[in-house]
Amino acid sequence: MTTVRYSTADLLRVMERLRDPQTGCPWDLEQDFKSIVSSTLEECYELVHAIEEDDYEHVAEELGDVLFQVVFYAQLGKEQNLFSFDSVVNILVEKLIRRHPHVFADGELEGIPVGSRSIDEVGQTWELIKQRERDARNQSGVLADIPLALPALSRAQKVQKRAAQVNFDWADTASVVDKLQEELDELRSAIAIGQVDAVRDEIGDVLFTCVNLARHLDMDAEKSLRDATAKFERRFWEMESTAASQGIDLSTASEARYDQLWRQVKARLDTK
Repeated sequence: MTTVRYSTADLLRVMERLRDPQTGCPWDLEQDFKSIVSSTLEECYELVHAIEEDDYEHVAEELGDVLFQVVFYAQLGKEQNLFSFDSVVNILVEKLIRRHPHVFADGELEGIPVGSRSIDEVGQTWELIKQRERDARNQSGVLADIPLALPALSRAQKVQKRAAQVNFDWADTASVVDKLQEELDELRSAIAIGQVDAVRDEIGDVLFTCVNLARHLDMDAEKSLRDATAKFERRFWEMESTAASQGIDLSTASEARYDQLWRQVKARLDTK
């Protein structure tokens, strides 16, 4: 195993050097809070991809890239006298201790609680504590503080979960399936009429209901769609390879030939 040479302090120093007005990196010096947001999202998705692919050789590397984003923001905050890396860590530790009273008795880092709590009890306490935090920020609404920048499926699932906390929810999975069929029928009607705005609206309702169904089945809608997209990619790549081996030009292939190739690929991959 590689011997660890550098520490968190060294990482913070690297960030200071990169942002040094005289000797720093021109690109890093040009950045601000908003300009690196896209990089932050990209690094997080690369980490997720490495984890989902069980590519643990690169998970540590991707975690480092995500950590660098945190350090970058902390350096920007320090330069503008807004906050520092230490204050970021302090806020995080305080929040974790506050939200886990079942682990940190009396709000103390080394406080040991008496007895144990079930997962359901922990979840209820977690939500109560978070609601108190929202109240303190004058965000008293059930749907308050759900980030707009979340991926659409993830945000829809979080919005639905929050609404369910006050019993605004379908009674069971069967009811959601019925609702999905209703939304599909409405989409079909909108398409038949040819109203573009109505079609767009109904597609949104279908997607929102699909997310609701995933939530009722205790599944993550975002991951389900990523998995489905990855499955499609595997099948399409295999179809391209199969077509090439048979001398078939996909750009001019008929619908029947496409269907034949797709069925062959599905049967072959599904038996592996």
